Formats: sequence, structure tokens, C-alpha cells
Amino acid sequence: MTILNKIQSSRAEEEKLRWEGTFREYLELLREKPHIAMPAHARIYNMIRSFGMTDGNYDFFSRELFGLEEPIQRLVEEYFHPAAKKLDVRKRILLLMGPVGGGKSTIVSMLKRGLEQYTRTDAGAVYAIKGCQMAEDPLHLIPRDLRDDFYEEYGIRIEGSLSPLNAYRLEHEFGGRIEEVPVERIFFSEDRRRGIGTFSPSDPKSQDIADLTGSIDFSTIAEFGSESDPRAYRFDGELNIANRGLMEFQEMLKCDEKFLWHLLSLTQEGNFKAGRFALISADEMIIAHTNETEYRSFIADKKNEALHSRMIVMPVPYNLKVTEEEKIYEKMIHESEAASIHFAPHTFRTAAMFTILTRLKESSRANVDLVMKMKLYDGAVVEGLTPLDAIELRKEHPDEGMDGIDPRYVMNRISAAIIKKGTNSINALDVLRSLKDGLDSHPSITKEMRTKYLQFISEARKQYDETAKKEVQKAFVYSYEESARALMDNYLDNVEAYCNKVKLSDPLTGEEVSPDERLMRSIEEQIGVSENAKKAFREEMLIRISAYARKGKKFDYREHDRLREAIQKKLFSDLKDIVKITTSSVTPDEQQLKKMNEVTARLIDECGYNSVSANELLRYVGGLLNR
Repeated sequence: MTILNKIQSSRAEEEKLRWEGTFREYLELLREKPHIAMPAHARIYNMIRSFGMTDGNYDFFSRELFGLEEPIQRLVEEYFHPAAKKLDVRKRILLLMGPVGGGKSTIVSMLKRGLEQYTRTDAGAVYAIKGCQMAEDPLHLIPRDLRDDFYEEYGIRIEGSLSPLNAYRLEHEFGGRIEEVPVERIFFSEDRRRGIGTFSPSDPKSQDIADLTGSIDFSTIAEFGSESDPRAYRFDGELNIANRGLMEFQEMLKCDEKFLWHLLSLTQEGNFKAGRFALISADEMIIAHTNETEYRSFIADKKNEALHSRMIVMPVPYNLKVTEEEKIYEKMIHESEAASIHFAPHTFRTAAMFTILTRLKESSRANVDLVMKMKLYDGAVVEGLTPLDAIELRKEHPDEGMDGIDPRYVMNRISAAIIKKGTNSINALDVLRSLKDGLDSHPSITKEMRTKYLQFISEARKQYDETAKKEVQKAFVYSYEESARALMDNYLDNVEAYCNKVKLSDPLTGEEVSPDERLMRSIEEQIGVSENAKKAFREEMLIRISAYARKGKKFDYREHDRLREAIQKKLFSDLKDIVKITTSSVTPDEQQLKKMNEVTARLIDECGYNSVSANELLRYVGGLLNR
């Protein structure tokens, strides 16, 4: 379909969803679908749940937010869930507090877009009094003295009073005949100012409270004769149009006090004051976000105690997992015009390691350094530590992740690296150099922090060096596949003889010889198998071989992660001199050139490099090996 066809299809689909009828017909619809009367908090919670869960994480957020599973889970289960059940939590402002670039704005944006989409589904359908700027709940038409009877018949409790304008319309347009009041289905839209409001503070001297609560339409005073006539009032403030949905307060703690006073009544009682009218009912979730410094200043001021008591503060720290941080950079690159740039494998991971190290706090445990902590948090196996240690380490510093380098800085430096290099291929070293160059111009990095961050860049490079050598090691070993298989067969023959306490036959002399302990240890030591553990490791290998033999299969060392790594490391160690010569030779001979081409092709075909980054990697690793 062309884009125009899709637009037409979308418009036609929305037309199908539209519904209009009288209040009488709405009550009939309510009997069939009582969920359409759910309050704002329940609608948001159900919207989040409608996307499902995977491994205990909410799929709604996992599409765009990475490494924030714990804060998200706390947000949903400690705020949205109880608020949906009409517990007292719903009478609180949700304040997301965390460092810049941590994902607070993304959470709010996702909730807005999710609500817009959800109101176009049957489960999230919203109905309102037709023509009402506030999208008022039709059930407000039910007189208060009949609401208990309504609850007995429908099982739905009604909260809130009819707005001044709809009260006027009911009396003067419909003669009090509630059943004839028109009702329509509405769709939330921030752009159309329906169900989603956004307030951003500006100059206190010029900003008017009418931005929140609406204002008098002076052009109609002559027609209606009074400022207290609801027809002369525009109910189009952000609090008005956010009714039934969500209200975002950007930089709420920077607002002038007069703008915050309205929130006291709205959060606790579900209403606010506008113009010369009685209190106006509003059913909406108020969400705000701020950084930790502003929040601390806010709560330190005693004048703010009343508002502070009406807040639920949810910390949103930085992600602390390297793998998840990589996803953040990949997403940001994908959304930019740099998507056509080739990023060599491990580029984002190396940058992520530096970033995560800046966010971690030193442990009091002597056997745990920041690099070990970083790997453990990322789910890697760290000798001497278990996943339970990761939980304990997190408890050691509850505020871990509330400071450090933010993703935006990294993306800025990646952009600088692209411009500086002037090619369409960027590698990890390019980014590390750019990160280092940018530290001097970062406004919030002190001299002491810079020294520490330079150490983290150095550590990230060490980790990359090991990875780079392994990458080239694998490529060379695969090019010597026959040698790898021969080495593996030799090792396994010796292991089998060792475990069965028998001798081997020398392939040249035919003499019986003892298992080659030196060969076996030279391979096992590559993966840290100690002298005490060698017997158990070899017996495990023999069990594997026997299990495969019973099934009529031949054991393949590549299916055993540790043995594969050991064979590759041993072979690479034996080949190191060849690799040095091959990667660093200015004028390689024909044999060296052939080997280089084979390795380069493997790096491109199987590892994700292009010709530029593959050759850069080989030159770099050649330099490392020659040191």
C-alpha cells in the first residue's frame, strides 16, 4: 500500500470506531461493556498490561527502554496497579526523579502514545458528553441522590460532579432530561488536545494560570451578560483537556507556587477551581519529572510540605547493564541520519563499558572491583561471585546509577568521531578517542572526575583489546580448521587413555607411550583448569565422548564452549608468530596475502565487519601482538 492508501485506510478505520447516541443508549452499552466506565488510572494500567509480559518484564516499556526493568516494575506495581484499584495512591502526583538522559521523558512519552493507541481499541474505548471540551464522563449526569441506586444496578461507583457548562446545558437545552443528552466515543490525542495535557513552565511574570484552568472568553460577555456564565468561559486549560487521561507537568518543581496550589485539591479531592465557578471535577493522572538536585532543594523548603505529601517519588536511575546500554546507542543511531554509517562490532559495547563504569560505586568488599561488578551486573560469569552477589552489591548502594555519564554525551561524541574520521566506518578506538577528547569540554565534569574517567576509558580499552585479539584469534583458527581438529583429536585421545589408565601407540614407531601430560595441560591451562581440577575436567570430556558414541554421533569440540575456547587459544598461541608476521607485514608474500584475505573474508562474512574495519582490526591486533 502507498502512504496515501494507508492514510485513507486509517481514516476509514477511525470512522468505523466512532459511536454517537443518547445517554439512554450509552447506559445500554454500559451493561454490555462495564469496562468503558473505568477511571483514568485503571485505563493507563490496563493499557500497560494489554501489551503482555515476558520474563516478568512489561513488554510495553521494553520496546524502547533498556536496563530499567526494576524501576519500571516498581512503577507499575507500586503506583499504577494500586491506583487502578482506586486505592489512595491515585490521589498522589507521580514524580519521576533521576539523572538527565535516564529515560524519564521517554516513560511519559510512551504513556501518552500508548493511551492514544489504547483509546482506539475496544478495551480502551472512552465515551464522553458530546461537545464537551473536558470530555466529561456521562455518568456525572446521574444525580447524587440516585448514585447508590445506580451502583446497585450497574456495580459502578460514580465520582465527581457535572461541570458548570454541562449543568447549564442539561437544564437549558434538554430541560433536565438526562436520558436525551448526547454521548460520543472520543479518541485521546495530545495534538488535538483531547485526554492528554502538557504543561511547561515559562517566565512566571508572563505565564497565566489560565494555561492550566482555562479562561474567560471576553468576546462573549456582551452576548451572555456575565463572567460567571459558563458559556462565557473557555474550559481549555491543560487540566481541563487532560480530564479522563494524563497530565504531564514538565519541570514541575520549577513552577511558580500559584501553579502548584491547584494540584493540592486536584490530587486529594479530584477537583480544581476555575474562574467564578464551583469546583470542577477532573479524573486524571498527573505525572511530573525532575532531577535529584532540584528535588532535594524542593523538599528542603518547608513551604512545599503539603505538596510533597501528595507525591509518590519514583527514582529512575541510569541503566547499569552493558548489554542494555548497547541497545540504547543502537536505537539512537537507528533513529538518526547516522544509520548508514558502518559501526564495527564491539564499538557500542566498548563505549557502554566506559559509560557503565562511570555510574557504578566502589564496593566495600575487597574482592570486588568495578570491572568485576560491571560484568556481574551484565549477567556474565565472574570467578568467585554468583548472581546472588549482584543482588547484595545493589543493596550496598541503593542510589547507584543516579549519576555518571549519560547516553546523550556518548551519542554526541560518536557524532564527533564520525565527522572527525570522515569515513563511513567507525570502530571502538575511534569512539574511545572521541570520548576522551570530549571530557575537557563537558561542563559538569570536575578535574577529579576527569582523572577517574580517563582510567575508565583505559579500562574499556583493555577490555576491547582482549576482545579484539579473540576476534582475530577465531578468524585465524578457522582458517587453520584442519590444525584445530587434529589438535582436538590428539587431546581427546590422550584424555581417553589417561582416564582409562592405558597407554597410547606412537603413530611413527608403534611403541606404547604414556598419555602426553604436557599437551593436555597446555590446552587445559588456556581456560584456567587447575592441576587439582584436571581429572574432573578430563572425565567430563570422556563422558561426553561416550554419550555421543552411544547415539552413533561423533563428538565435535565446537559444541563444548570451554573446550572450543581452549583449543582456539592453544592454536592461536602456537600461531601467534605467524599472526604477527601476517598482520604487520608491509609487503606480505603471496602466502601471507592469501592468509590475510581468508581471515578478512571471515571477519566480514561471519563477524559483521566491513573491509575497512576488518583491516583496521587486523593492523591493530598485529600491533598489540608485536608489543
